[in-house]
Formats: sequence, structure tokens, C-alpha cells
Amino acid sequence: MSVLISNHRGGYDFLSGIAPYSGGVVARKRYEIVHVTLMGMLPWREGFDRIDEYLKAHDLGRECLCGVELRSPEPFSMEGFDDFNARYRVFLEEWELMVDGENPVARTNVVPFANAPEEVCLYAFSYTVPCADGGATFVVAGGGEVNGGLRDENIVCFGESSPDAMEEKAGFVMGLMDLRLKGLGVGWNRVTMTNVYTVHPLRDIVEKLMLPRMSSASLKGITWCYSHPPIVDIEFEMDLRGVVREEVI
Repeated sequence: MSVLISNHRGGYDFLSGIAPYSGGVVARKRYEIVHVTLMGMLPWREGFDRIDEYLKAHDLGRECLCGVELRSPEPFSMEGFDDFNARYRVFLEEWELMVDGENPVARTNVVPFANAPEEVCLYAFSYTVPCADGGATFVVAGGGEVNGGLRDENIVCFGESSPDAMEEKAGFVMGLMDLRLKGLGVGWNRVTMTNVYTVHPLRDIVEKLMLPRMSSASLKGITWCYSHPPIVDIEFEMDLRGVVREEVI
């Protein structure tokens, strides 16, 4: 399981992840996480300018940024994903967001089946704001069926997409979501949004694998984003969040 690391400056703790993103974030005491969706996507660098403008307008610093959601034009190769991640990581370093060399910002990056952008774009973001004490708010980063580092041999049922293979992939991802929730110190009962990213049939997966494990989160529904995960040959991805404020700008 990933280690939970404190980000006092940002008002949240985060699960250690990989260079371009963390495994998830949870607000610290007297803070909450707010989720913001853009009415219209922006190229990701312009999107970060919009985030900066938004945070300044709310008298907040860049360190409050804790989650980013991107949309890409097509799935990356492993090498292409590494190249993009390297540029993205450098940008976050320029914003001085690293915590002892660790990237605290959670991320989801998927490819819409229809109406995909022409370049990588910002779709949504999350940030922290001081608040009175309340229940924990959090964001679980997007995760697909990759058991270990980003290599073909670590993809569950690599090259397969039969119903049995998809159930195995989805089962792995549900396990990953369970681990990340546990690592953040929260449970399914605190989840307010469950997103699934795949172009494969979902009914059997939902009935057999998801609903039995989701507790009361199932009452809030499951959002099926008809999208590809960010890397070629990854077929199933999820992310979660538990927030009390959702905004659209």
C-alpha cells in the first residue's frame, strides 16, 4: 500500500504515487476539497492558467491544487505517455508543488470515445479551502489494470478483452480503489462520485464486481464515461471522490 504523506502547506495529505501524480488526496483537519469542472475544456497549459486565475480570485495559492483531470485526443504509447508525463511533472515543479520530491497532485487522464479534443486538455480540477470541521473529503486518482510499473507485462490480461478478461481487469481495479480508499483513511460510504472509463460492456461487471463492494456509494450511482484509458492496451479505469461542493466554471 502507498504511504500517506502530509502536505501541510496545501491543506491535504496524499498517497505516494509515481513521478507525474499521486494515488489520491484527502483534506486535512479544518480543510475541505472542492471539485471544479470546466464548462469548456482548455489546452492543459491554458487550463492551468485558468486554475491560477481562479485560485487567486478566491485568495488561495497554487499549493491548494490537489487534483487534475485531463482529456487526451487518443491513447498514448507507453513511450508517449512517459514523454507527456515528464513535461507535466516539470510544469508542476515550476509551480513549486512538490513535497520533498514527491508529487502530491492526484490525476486522471482519459480519452473520450466521441468529441475527443485535438490536444491534451484540462477537464476539471480539485483544490483545498479552509473550512469548519466536517467529514473527510478526498479524491482517488485514476487507476487502470496495471499491476506495478507502466510496462506491457504488468497489464492484467494484456491484449485480451473477452468478458472474462474484462472481469479480471475490473476486479483488479476495484481492488486498487479499495486500497487507495483505505490508504486515505476513508471508506466507500464516503464516496459521492464513482467514475468508470471503458468502452467495453459494463452490466455484468457492475452487478458482479462493483455493487457488492460499494456499500452505500451504490445509491449515488455509477458514472460511465465512455472513454479509453490513457495508454494503448489498458481497457478499464476508475476514479472516485467524496466531496460536498461541486462547481462548474
